[in-house]
Amino acid sequence: MQGFKKFLMQGNVIVAAVGLVVALAFSGLVTSFTTNIITPLVNAVGGGKNTGLGFHVHGQLVNIGAFISGIIYFVIFMAVVYYVIVVPYRNSEARRGHTVFGDPAPTKSCPECLSGDLPVAATRCLHCGVEVPAAAAA
Repeated sequence: MQGFKKFLMQGNVIVAAVGLVVALAFSGLVTSFTTNIITPLVNAVGGGKNTGLGFHVHGQLVNIGAFISGIIYFVIFMAVVYYVIVVPYRNSEARRGHTVFGDPAPTKSCPECLSGDLPVAATRCLHCGVEVPAAAAA
């Protein structure tokens, strides 16, 4: 139980939990916006009163307007998550010296076992222990 408590109290887990709570709360706001504002506007463009923008197949409505509203919801939600959660998190981690959501650090390959995940500064292979020349950067 002590290990689980330590895991939960790590900074990254707390940040992820707060981000999830904010995203879920914002999801309700965006759902309300698309349901009450975007969907009626899309339906008005389609000329439908209660049926929405779509067509009927054997008495069933294929509601294209609801699908368009879903796409708009997704774009708005992901843009807000990116600019409200991802960008500030990336900037705060950069101030701490960590790179997140960026290019991975350069690596080099071992000539003996061909593993390609060695740091460029490594002088020995992590997997087989063979000396790795400095010029073996991949």
